[in-house]
Amino acid sequence: MTDWHNYFEHIRSQCPWSWSAWQRNKIDIQSWNGTWWDLGDFEARIYTVNLNRRRLKKLCARLDESDEYEWLWSEPRYGKWASPQAILIQQDRKTLDNIRKSLEK
Repeated sequence: MTDWHNYFEHIRSQCPWSWSAWQRNKIDIQSWNGTWWDLGDFEARIYTVNLNRRRLKKLCARLDESDEYEWLWSEPRYGKWASPQAILIQQDRKTLDNIRKSLEK
């Protein structure tokens, strides 16, 4: 069983937005079954996947062609801020762009 609370707390300094969203129950975690859903009221959705890094990156790149959502990936060997298991991350592209712009100021 993955301790998602611990993961979001761990990446807090790198991505304070995700910690805040996690604290407010705005991140949904699902198992990937080949389809994705609209975010609805969530700020992000994490799909756990059973893919190696190469396949995960390819799937993420294919999904990230959308103007509506930004897709990211992580897996345990991806560095200091790596996720505890292989995941796809779905986020609203406009929201992320706004967050990035505010951080540049």
